[in-house]
Amino acid sequence: MEFAEVVRRRRMTRAYTDAPVDPGVVERALDRATRAPSAGFSQGWAFVVLDSPDAVAGFWRAQTDDALPDGSPDRWLRGMMGAPVVVVPCSRRDAYLDRYAAPDKARAALSEADADPDEAAGRWAMPYWHLDTAMAALLLQQSVVDDGLGCCFFGLVPHRVDAVKERLGLVGDGAPHPIGAITIGHPADPGHGARGSAATRRRTPWREVAHRGAWGAGWS
Repeated sequence: MEFAEVVRRRRMTRAYTDAPVDPGVVERALDRATRAPSAGFSQGWAFVVLDSPDAVAGFWRAQTDDALPDGSPDRWLRGMMGAPVVVVPCSRRDAYLDRYAAPDKARAALSEADADPDEAAGRWAMPYWHLDTAMAALLLQQSVVDDGLGCCFFGLVPHRVDAVKERLGLVGDGAPHPIGAITIGHPADPGHGARGSAATRRRTPWREVAHRGAWGAGWS
């Protein structure tokens, strides 16, 4: 598939068939994800791959509130829970601490204090371990689309993050931090899953968000 077509076809797939996912699709996606850029080539990402029914079900038990309003999943959750594969991309801050303690990065060295975003602000504009992992996650999604499947990146429920981390073994000092999750599978027929915001909101043309030279200049 041409790159432009991959970009055009990427959508948030919110419902899946029960067809299994070829393990080669996941392995190719992981390989391509590691081609993402990273600050100092720190490569501070990790991926927890859930590709068995028990592992996927365990993730959803950790991610979902025990008491749903009517005792059953809503349309969004029913569609998403049908995905046979869930990948949880995680960021590894320690990889950046180690990398920026190396001699060639000493001038930009991070410290343990940089765990606090306010403390880190004076050195780095943002915690790049999260940003770099997000870029890797996008490459993973585009690889899945290139193989003809669907996927959806979504955030973890804030008050369920600790439960998810415990379920996935992401505990203890230096454990990777999950930045979200990605469902992967064969898309179900349109109409089975919940409608996303893109169905009711206009996609903003690039000329309305690009500014040549300075903010507010617009694009002429």
